[in-house]
Amino acid sequence: MQRSPQQAGPESRTPPSAPSATPTPAWAAADCSAAEPIGGLQEYYYELCMEKSQEIKPFILHILQEVDEEIEKGLVGITLNVAGNCHLMPVERVTGEDFWILCRILKNNPYINGLDVRYNLISDVGASYAAKLLQKQHNLIYLNLMFNDIGPEGGELIAKALHKNTTLKHLRMTGNKIENKGGMFFAAMLQVNSSLEKLDVGDCDLGMQSVIAFATVLTQNQTIKGLNLNRPILYGEQEESTVHLGHMLKGNQCLVELHMCKHDIKNCGMKQLCDALYLNRSLRYLDVSCNKITQDGMVCLADVLKSNTTLEVIDLSFNRIENAGANYLSDALASHNRTLKALSVVSNNIEGEGLVALSQSMKTNPTLSNIYIWGNKFDEATRVAYSDLIHMGRLKSDNTDVEPFVVDGHVYLAEVSNGLKRHCYWTPGYGEACSPSSNAGFTLVPVGQYL
Repeated sequence: MQRSPQQAGPESRTPPSAPSATPTPAWAAADCSAAEPIGGLQEYYYELCMEKSQEIKPFILHILQEVDEEIEKGLVGITLNVAGNCHLMPVERVTGEDFWILCRILKNNPYINGLDVRYNLISDVGASYAAKLLQKQHNLIYLNLMFNDIGPEGGELIAKALHKNTTLKHLRMTGNKIENKGGMFFAAMLQVNSSLEKLDVGDCDLGMQSVIAFATVLTQNQTIKGLNLNRPILYGEQEESTVHLGHMLKGNQCLVELHMCKHDIKNCGMKQLCDALYLNRSLRYLDVSCNKITQDGMVCLADVLKSNTTLEVIDLSFNRIENAGANYLSDALASHNRTLKALSVVSNNIEGEGLVALSQSMKTNPTLSNIYIWGNKFDEATRVAYSDLIHMGRLKSDNTDVEPFVVDGHVYLAEVSNGLKRHCYWTPGYGEACSPSSNAGFTLVPVGQYL
């Protein structure tokens, strides 16, 4: 028997403490009544490290120096970016103890409202400090903790801290193995929290129980606009999670962005979602990539597109819709739909016939601006069709993942690093990390201040 979200965990009435398996060091557990910083953040970090006999990390000093310069220029709304996957300079990963010092620096700082510590090693120790930060820092609206080795206990502490937090808008927990237990605490939190707008718990090893809990809670929650439930750990062939999420979409008129990558969705599950989309009037970005949807699922989706007036971005990458599925979509886009702006059919085993049909639909559909086709089977007709679209200006080079070139009088297509969410998990070694061409889905459907 599934537990309801109310049973996921009691609301915490006292500030959470660190889990027993990861005790708080004595120096960090002491009274946080140290004097407020005098001078720059860089100087304050140095003084705190010396006071607590903590190793001074040059990378953090460098980042704080940049923030100090921004503050001197009068900038506000600054994000402190201490990402551990920076390729442009030597990086020493932030640990739980380092994170305590960062939290101490951020406390009551009016200039910084975002903190990005992705790809570090803060673990459950750091999660306990993050929970305390969420209780005390009333300017923080963005917190990125993705891939930080946070487990179920750390997830519980953060979720309970959000019961009383009224400022955080966007939280990324991506890749932290909070599992089903942690997922249930986050689902329970959404019953209480009324400020969080975007939550990413993708790749967190959520179980069927917590996915159903999220679906159940979102039938009532009217503040969450973006939700990432990618790659849960599901067993069975009944697509139970898809059934519950479809039921949620029928009643929820607030959710704008939904990611259901790697949910093992088949044609039956796709029909469940499409049945819900007939009634839903808020969803603008649907991600069902990396599933098992074939041409039969496209019959349902094409029919939805004939009447739906809200969907703007659909990600079908890494399914198997083939020529027939592409033809169904192209018919709907050419004759009926005038709201869809971006479509990704990357790696769908589509051959020339289907790809050309999609290119033809762009000639009669003035709204569809972005299309991504790499990983399918290009023939001469396909290469010429997309080359013509680009050269005539109908398809901008930044809005597709192919670029034409000519060799010996024949047109070929090369791959370009554009897409709906190319930099969802990583950042490039050079160039702009959040460029609109690489993250077109988030650009076309912006949810929250940060991506």
